[in-house]
Amino acid sequence: MAWDTARTRQLLLDAAVEEFAEHGPQGARVARVATRAGVNKERIYQYFGSKEKLFVAVLESELQKLAAAVPLTAEQAADLGDYAGRVFDYHHTHPHFVRLLAWEGLLCQDRVAAECERTDHYAEKIATLTNAQRNGTLTDAVDPGELMRAVIALTTSWFTLPQLTRMLMTPAAKGSPEQQREALVTLVRRLTA
Repeated sequence: MAWDTARTRQLLLDAAVEEFAEHGPQGARVARVATRAGVNKERIYQYFGSKEKLFVAVLESELQKLAAAVPLTAEQAADLGDYAGRVFDYHHTHPHFVRLLAWEGLLCQDRVAAECERTDHYAEKIATLTNAQRNGTLTDAVDPGELMRAVIALTTSWFTLPQLTRMLMTPAAKGSPEQQREALVTLVRRLTA
């Protein structure tokens, strides 16, 4: 019987997403990933080499999914509020992603997964914002890199810092996810007007 290596690799990646999101790279256990995937744990080492390399593969895979799901085109750069809203929707549907990024930021600052590729990806976004500023469809009051960073920070903070929402906002102001999204869109639009 032929072994479906692509399917097995994907099963391991899918299982590892939740394990790493929940426990981080240090607390994650290869045995739990294997059990969730229904695969012998030796396959993890065969396909990825180590738990650390599996974490990198998970991040790379999840980053590609976000980039494909929420692109930033020239037309969309004119309304960064809408873009932030779409990113919010993605994170609301895929809450594990921002947890993975938080773990990476806390534990892997000097060895970031796919740093060159990610830097290139962000450079494309910054170029898109720069062009929108030159065309006058986006304010040029803020550096495009700082603007992109602010949009990312504002968007992800709803998911990585829920305790701040609880402490800073009244119960009525916290609102539903839809209301949180609308508050984010409004804030980003004001920032970019």
